[in-house]
Amino acid sequence: MSTLHTLDLTIVGLYFLLILGLSWIAIKQGQKTSTDYFLAGRHLGWFIIGASIFSSNIGSEHLVGLAGSGATDGVAMAHYELHAWCLLILGWVMVPFYMRSKVFTMPEFLEKRFSPESRTVLSLISLVAYVLTKIAVGIFAGGIVFSVLLPEIHFLGLDSFWLGSLLVIVFTGIYTILGGLRAVAYTEAMQTIVLVVGSILVTIFGLKALGGWHVLRSVAGSEMFNLWKPLVPHGIQGTWEPIKEAGRMAWYFNDNYPWLGMLFCAPIIGLWYWCTDQYIVQRALAARDEQDARRGSIMAAFFKLLPVFIFIIPGMIAFALAKTGKIAVFQQEFFGPGGELIRDNAQKAFPLLVAYILPPGIRGIVVAGLLAALMSSLAGVFNASSTLFTMDFYSRMKPQASQRQLVWVGRVATAVMVLIGLFWIPVIRGGKGLYDYLQGVQAYLAPPIFVVFFFGVFMKRLNKKGCLAALSTGFALGVFRLAVDTPVKLISNFSYNEGSFFWIINNIFFQYYSLFIFIICIIVMIVVSYLTEEPNYQQISGLTFGTRTLEDKKHSRQSWNWRDVLASVIVVVIILGAYLYFRG
Repeated sequence: MSTLHTLDLTIVGLYFLLILGLSWIAIKQGQKTSTDYFLAGRHLGWFIIGASIFSSNIGSEHLVGLAGSGATDGVAMAHYELHAWCLLILGWVMVPFYMRSKVFTMPEFLEKRFSPESRTVLSLISLVAYVLTKIAVGIFAGGIVFSVLLPEIHFLGLDSFWLGSLLVIVFTGIYTILGGLRAVAYTEAMQTIVLVVGSILVTIFGLKALGGWHVLRSVAGSEMFNLWKPLVPHGIQGTWEPIKEAGRMAWYFNDNYPWLGMLFCAPIIGLWYWCTDQYIVQRALAARDEQDARRGSIMAAFFKLLPVFIFIIPGMIAFALAKTGKIAVFQQEFFGPGGELIRDNAQKAFPLLVAYILPPGIRGIVVAGLLAALMSSLAGVFNASSTLFTMDFYSRMKPQASQRQLVWVGRVATAVMVLIGLFWIPVIRGGKGLYDYLQGVQAYLAPPIFVVFFFGVFMKRLNKKGCLAALSTGFALGVFRLAVDTPVKLISNFSYNEGSFFWIINNIFFQYYSLFIFIICIIVMIVVSYLTEEPNYQQISGLTFGTRTLEDKKHSRQSWNWRDVLASVIVVVIILGAYLYFRG
């Protein structure tokens, strides 16, 4: 039976009409050129940029996956959400180089810094990453939400999970395909407000149903409030002989996220995502100038501080409601007959809170927020994917293509990416959690991209051969791990022989494997670069710190003032405060 009342459905319907209205306005403003379609004519202001970045990031993996992680692991995943400082790195360090280069895509920047071959490899990696993470995850999360809110809906043999997935795709695809980045950015700015307000209401009503913050701390326990998990579980005396201990330690690592991986691996993923990923940086590229791009990044950093409190905490509230038995349906969903926690069902934490603790009317607003998050994350990746394919592949194969043809190809590319993502959903359903799946795949694909961008900007001596070698090596190592992991998740009762090579690879904690890829990529890039010829420093003028001109430095200095510095300092202070509070 549906948990939504007529008033809730009415509010959701009005919300959809509002989204369509904003999309129509964006479409009427025109999509005549590729710059209009893919970068909104480079006319976005700082608030729109900040809200759009946040709304694109805070999507399905947070409402479903991050809240589910809060229910099972407490604040362990808050490390990723406290990476708001990475957005400061984007605004202060990387934006000046991106804005000077006037590129459409991140692979295009890599071409200017290194070579066309590097651009092609990065575009391929990015498209693979989008299919395996953002598109498939968004579709999957849409199904989870609908399966909780409208569990009895069936049509043409499809249950509410698949119907919800398809509805979210179709609606989002329509306004993304027609309106381009301008439609995406405008709707995301409005969706940010709905999402934040709705999630705050879930936290407030959840704490009220539970009995307050002190009850949450008491029921959840200090371990769930501890960001810094020990390297070895208490009470385990391991020999650390690799083969003998790998299996026993793997379960601990994968469920508890020890501090070593969080301290060194999580920032690699964070800096890759926030500073080099087309999905995020495309909003900054659409800014009017360097100042708006930087201020938009700082604004997004403030927004990014919210998820710990509006997603992770609600997940912990859902766990506490289940543990105390205050709401029977939570206890039935979360715990099995023997009292064991059912991790798969924990993915329903946020939708369950929406369905069972909110009053009618308020529930409709929050459901609108849920749909906002699902659609905004999908819309952003649809546009980013079509931009990558059109500008980095099609336009290079067909250099004489008209602006109209480029826009048309971008729309077709969006539709194709959606279909591919649908086929990957069974792999996600076979994993142990949506957010865990997402972080695992990103950990395998992010290191080489992080290395070539940041080392490429900071070290002018690195050349195109070193870049290509690092990208290729890192991508191969990441895909190899994905290939090893996929059968275990996709095929029921499948496992490798204990002690075999593939069993060891599969049982290495994903963050440690990511660090291994990172170190290998650094070594490969530096060694290959220094064994081959120096780059042409004139050609890469303005693209590295060592090749900036006096005019470049002067222009960047004029684009910021003390207010920008103060806002950035406030972000850092809040992050440090959160780390001090969540110590168990």
